Amino acid sequence: MGMYSFKLPDIGEGIAEAEIVAWHVAVGDMVEEDAPLADVMTDKATVEMTSPVTGRITRQGGDVGEMIAIGAILAELEVEGEVDASPEPTPEVAQAPVEAAQVMEPDPVPEPVASESESKPEPTRQDEQVRVIGMRRRIAESMAASKRAIPHFTYVDEIDVTRLEELRADLNATRGAKPKLTMLPLLITAICKTLPDFPMINARYDDEAGIVTRSGAVHLGMATQTDAGLMVPVIRNAESRNVWQLASEIVRLAEAARSGKASSQELSGSTLTLTSLGPMGGIASTPVINRPEVAIIAPNKVVERPVFRDGKVAAAKLMNLSISCDHRVVDGWDAASYVQAIKRLLETPALLFVD
Repeated sequence: MGMYSFKLPDIGEGIAEAEIVAWHVAVGDMVEEDAPLADVMTDKATVEMTSPVTGRITRQGGDVGEMIAIGAILAELEVEGEVDASPEPTPEVAQAPVEAAQVMEPDPVPEPVASESESKPEPTRQDEQVRVIGMRRRIAESMAASKRAIPHFTYVDEIDVTRLEELRADLNATRGAKPKLTMLPLLITAICKTLPDFPMINARYDDEAGIVTRSGAVHLGMATQTDAGLMVPVIRNAESRNVWQLASEIVRLAEAARSGKASSQELSGSTLTLTSLGPMGGIASTPVINRPEVAIIAPNKVVERPVFRDGKVAAAKLMNLSISCDHRVVDGWDAASYVQAIKRLLETPALLFVD
């Protein structure tokens, strides 16, 4: 019998450590060669680590939620015969985070001891402690870093989308085999058409180097809710796509993110982010900037309300549009002017299709 120490291999891309987000084996388990041992998460992807040998697990190198350095022992196994000192295999990289059940793992909490008088309006549910690990921890760290580093300000304006909704209904009625249009492809078209006059909005800020890079292309991040948490797949060169192409890409990327098939390239490199809660969109939003970007846009839900037109009351479909900006590089005047430019296109939707 011999002992085999399986060390966390170099995952690449300059990664120095990874987080253990799931164990597939326990101490005492027998595992076959190439059987899954654990999932570890880096800033780029989730990686499934498999056993390079057949043996019995004698030690785990850390608990779920702990960070482990490259080269540190991930697991020790008792093996038959001499230990093979051959190089460890290259890990298999998954293209999305582990499932939610692996991301948030509840710790057991002792049952509360109630007095005789208290034991009669007992609570229907007990407290639960949930460890913040994996994708949930990545989101928490990213949001905290964004709020610490970026002085946010938010501007909100009301847009009359009555004619836009009429146009959308007409386009959908005659779309044939094309995908159904939601509000988002039309809004993205307006965002892209107005950005050339507001290059400070479509930018990334390297605050350590003191450099703002204003992007010529619009790589639009689409904040997408998944079982594992918020992910931001990216529509590349959104400015070069028509509304039907945008509609198809929105559906494709959302499905890829939710099914765990989005690649690391599809989840990085955005220059501006759009976040929408759809029909649940509320009255107004104060979204957190997706650092190192300098702005994030949030449409809210469309509501029908009475408005005055030519001295008469009429029904109108209204939507608030919010934008949060990095006040270090975007002035309030610029943000307000940009939203006003978007508003002009959405309220006169024929302009969306004019070069």
